[in-house]
Amino acid sequence: MKEKIRKYVLAEGGDDVGFVAAADYDSPLSPALESILPGVKSLVVIAYRELSSCESDNKEIAMNGRLDVMEFSRSLNYKVARFIEKEFGGKTMTVPISYPMKMEAETKGSVGEVSLRHAAVAAGLGAWGRHNIVIHPEMGTRMVFTAVLTQLELDSDAVVTDDLCIECDLCVESCPANALDVEGKTHVGRCLSNSQPYGIGGAIRFGMKLIDAEPEQKKAMLADPHFWKLYQAGFIGFQYQCFNCMAVCPVGQ
Repeated sequence: MKEKIRKYVLAEGGDDVGFVAAADYDSPLSPALESILPGVKSLVVIAYRELSSCESDNKEIAMNGRLDVMEFSRSLNYKVARFIEKEFGGKTMTVPISYPMKMEAETKGSVGEVSLRHAAVAAGLGAWGRHNIVIHPEMGTRMVFTAVLTQLELDSDAVVTDDLCIECDLCVESCPANALDVEGKTHVGRCLSNSQPYGIGGAIRFGMKLIDAEPEQKKAMLADPHFWKLYQAGFIGFQYQCFNCMAVCPVGQ
């Protein structure tokens, strides 16, 4: 079954694929897999290489590259889930690269229903780097992942035991928010305020300021490009404004 699924994923454009038994997946913050799909036995984790758009100083082009891979990955994830159900039976559920995500005060939109980084490491698709991103053995840091939860019983692939990070600290030095100062931890608040200035935090701050503003100030705020960016983010989703940790990592380039 695994080889048939692997062959299908690669033929349809996935850059790599790994398998992990549900019992071997562990994420400290995400909910239990059983609460998502009762009877889940395995995860099929698919890897996609980020486009070179992430290097661009033009934030719109950089973000568009991410939107491209997100759109492609959503389509492939759906096709793989359908393929598994058709060929082998059992229920499947798809897990996207990022949103939709649970938006609440406790998680602040930063905890996925399934941690795709933990799933990727458990599925043998890479190892942790200093930037807390998964480094693929061949393709390096510029990788994003999706997953398909399935009731099929599939053995876990061998995990990567090599230390793929070269400890150059370029990611740490290039982080404008100093979110990687503590090794092994990403300061989520700092990262999000810099990488997603038009996310939920930015929207709340704008709304609170708008409420208290005088009529002329409100007119000026609505005519300001900051509001236009918030508006755009409202219908295309999170707008990433920083890819530094991914773009500067030399591993795999």
